[in-house]
Amino acid sequence: MHELAEWDSFYLIVGAAAGALIGLQFVVMTLIAARPKPAGIEVADAFATPTTIHFAVAFLLSALVRVPWKEVTSAAVSWGIVGFVGIVYSLIVVNRMRSQDAYKPVFEDWLFHGILPLASYAVLAVSAFYARSYAHEALFGVGAATLLLLFIGIHNAWDTVTYNVFTMPARSAEMPEPTAETADSPDNE
Repeated sequence: MHELAEWDSFYLIVGAAAGALIGLQFVVMTLIAARPKPAGIEVADAFATPTTIHFAVAFLLSALVRVPWKEVTSAAVSWGIVGFVGIVYSLIVVNRMRSQDAYKPVFEDWLFHGILPLASYAVLAVSAFYARSYAHEALFGVGAATLLLLFIGIHNAWDTVTYNVFTMPARSAEMPEPTAETADSPDNE
């Protein structure tokens, strides 16, 4: 498969980056978890877990493209499955974003946690469909989708860190300290 061999360096770089960033994401989540008043699992399911999933999918796609397939159709089936599962997962994430109430998503959140991942996984699925007839173009689609997932993950990890470093402490500072009178109130139980 001469077509796949030409992508060797690209997927070596993207796969290594995705693998390293998966590890870094775990470090960041560990540090954030140590902070007081963690937001809860519903926020993690909507915002943190998808970031790790996107890094993992970029890593997986980098590995799948390097498998010594006999023909592009076999590779296309694998990335088509990833694309389809990714579409379903993206819709689940959008639903989780809507149902959690600890944070009100803004347009940037909808773009990077919903729209762009959905588009990336759709490109994977479409590329798989056209791979047999247009292998060269389909491989560019897979490359673009993989790189987009990596960039989405980088953005989302950075967004999580900056939110927890800059926004959360500012919100905590705005909240009044409990006094002896308010500490016994039913609202604080």
